[in-house]
Amino acid sequence: MSPLPSPLLSRRRLLQVTGGGLFAATAGAAVWARLSDEASRTAGPAGPGRSLVDPAGQSFVHIVAHADDGLYFMNPDLEQSLRSGARSVTVCLTGGEADGHNVSLRAPAPERVPVDRAAFARARANGLRAAHAAMVTGNPAARWDVAALSLLPGFEAELQTLHDAPQHQLIFLELVESRAVWQARTVSLRGLWLGAAATLPTLRPDGTPVRRQYHYTRDQVIRTLVAVLDRVRPTVVRTLDPNAVHSRKRPPATLDHDPRLAGLRYYDHQDHTASAYFAQAALAAYADRGRPPIVEHYLGYEAGVLPHDLDPATARRKAALLSVYGWADHRACGDPAGCGDRKVGGAALSGVSRNWTRSTRLRAPGSNAWIRPAQDGRLAAFAVLGGRAYCWAETRPGSGSFGAPVPVGGAQLQGQIHVVRRPDGTLQLFASRTVLPGRHTDHHRELLTAPQTGTGPDGVPAFARWESLGSPDADPVRSLEIGFPAAVATPDGTVHVFVRTWDGNIAHRSGRAGRGFSPWQRLEGTVSTLLASPRIIDGLDACVDSAGLIHLAAPSAGTVAHWVSKEAGGLPRPAAATGLPQPAGPVSLVPLAGGVVRAVFRRSATAQVLIAERPRMIGGWRVSARCAAVGGYGRVAAAPVGGHGRMVLAARDDAGEVRMAMAQDAPGPWQRGRVAHSAAAGVAQDATGRAVVVALGTDGRLYTSRQTSVGQRALFGGWRAQTGSPERAGGRSV
Repeated sequence: MSPLPSPLLSRRRLLQVTGGGLFAATAGAAVWARLSDEASRTAGPAGPGRSLVDPAGQSFVHIVAHADDGLYFMNPDLEQSLRSGARSVTVCLTGGEADGHNVSLRAPAPERVPVDRAAFARARANGLRAAHAAMVTGNPAARWDVAALSLLPGFEAELQTLHDAPQHQLIFLELVESRAVWQARTVSLRGLWLGAAATLPTLRPDGTPVRRQYHYTRDQVIRTLVAVLDRVRPTVVRTLDPNAVHSRKRPPATLDHDPRLAGLRYYDHQDHTASAYFAQAALAAYADRGRPPIVEHYLGYEAGVLPHDLDPATARRKAALLSVYGWADHRACGDPAGCGDRKVGGAALSGVSRNWTRSTRLRAPGSNAWIRPAQDGRLAAFAVLGGRAYCWAETRPGSGSFGAPVPVGGAQLQGQIHVVRRPDGTLQLFASRTVLPGRHTDHHRELLTAPQTGTGPDGVPAFARWESLGSPDADPVRSLEIGFPAAVATPDGTVHVFVRTWDGNIAHRSGRAGRGFSPWQRLEGTVSTLLASPRIIDGLDACVDSAGLIHLAAPSAGTVAHWVSKEAGGLPRPAAATGLPQPAGPVSLVPLAGGVVRAVFRRSATAQVLIAERPRMIGGWRVSARCAAVGGYGRVAAAPVGGHGRMVLAARDDAGEVRMAMAQDAPGPWQRGRVAHSAAAGVAQDATGRAVVVALGTDGRLYTSRQTSVGQRALFGGWRAQTGSPERAGGRSV
């Protein structure tokens, strides 16, 4: 099909990227599609009010493989960031041309639709534009400006800029996609990453302003992404999942027999995984070139086989936006190539992708222990920015004011830090990282730890160099699937660390005083895993109760799995089945007086926060309380505060902001904190006995709120953005 005629096409000029600003279109750049007066308008969810995080202080880069990836796997977060007014650039690596049939999967005789990959790639791009416009302006037919963009000398990509909100831009590299979910293909992002293909060609969609086909090497794809990061200087980078979980099914037969392509079959699409690898490589190259961003990796197809974690209203909103992308309203857009992806159509809640629509999951499940009291009682919070760890410490115990972030080392760290407070009051950090392949290094994942070695003159804890704890799965390929750590210190000073293994079980290492760790060993499986295939899902937590027993909990496909020591300080063993409802995500444990332990988690399909309790001596687990529904997803932070069974909770709500509450015999009302944040909030008790809630804002700053006084009914005060940023605090140092 010939390109869409435009009298302005000859006047398009190659865009030159201006450092620090928008990818600016030159005067005369053409509007891609005619506007339609009949186009539907899609209203977004009602907002709770303006976020405390200033849009001018944040910016987002989304790196996806296909046009619909962000809509399926990053929403509602994607829409929340777009509607915030902050700058957002989405980079779509492939054209997503697939089989070239733009036809509903439910249509009769879909094979009769002519194959036209260039037109299908354009239709998918048009659908993405419409969905983004709907999220930002409410109008799917909002005008976009289109032009060619040079990110790398000698190469062009397609740039789309939302005319009425030019801080929102889409970049299409137009690389050929794999055209198969699992089947090994040399000509694919995966083939390029593994070296089976020396270059990967582009496929020019109908009507593109890009003047010719290009062939990208592996390094050129990475350098192109680095160029985007250089210009946008994002505070948040979102990508797909680099640690896909394997399936027990065999990969389909293939005609491409390059041994580098051999391997397991995974739940996710091979383009998703490879795009995440390229994003990680670009972030590693960018590490010393700009302010360190938050990095979030989202599960792809695997989310469809896990318990649903979104509430029905959020799932319906995702589906509505996917219907816009899928051209379900049959709107006119003026492009003969098509106005959306009919394979998605209006079937996001009822078709083959219905389970993806009902879930949004981060690969890193978040930590319930990223803020802890130091030896002198001041609180210390830890976070990962740009792959490195940073520490914010209170200026004095109980002050509620934190100093500027201080780098505490690490490289290529992922997710959140898990902090253990040892009996002597010193801290020990645990984290996970992916090591990218190199000349003498295999692509693998490993756990790391850094024990505290002292305290600086400003009261900030000082730590030893990060030490690798390796992986319970020594094979590099298997190690890529290990989870994120949970750890505890027992009264005798022994530190135990736990992690989900490649085969869905739990492994541990132990070290006296946090050093000299034992070899990796697997814990005995729970009753359910002894009787069936292991289905432990990442999102562990561990605690030590008042009697010195270690408790470990993990979400599974049907319930909460629980392990507990038989004697103080002993390794946990499988406990009786909990009988608790199916969790929607991570489980957080809270030890209370008298050996009581509580578990806090969201219920699947509703996202409602549940509190379950296990008495020390009598009876098993039971749901003791249900919190008011606030939507959201992910880990609920929980910690004890004072005595009498009192604890503090913090959760993400349906606006992507923080809710906090006190809970004793029953949870109190949620208080709203208008802080758009990454991953899980953190909670702790300060030196004065007040509950404190912290969150890492999407601008990379630490935000804090604490109770105005001590007690179950005391309200939380206003949120404070803490002084300083990692960039100004020397964030480029290891």
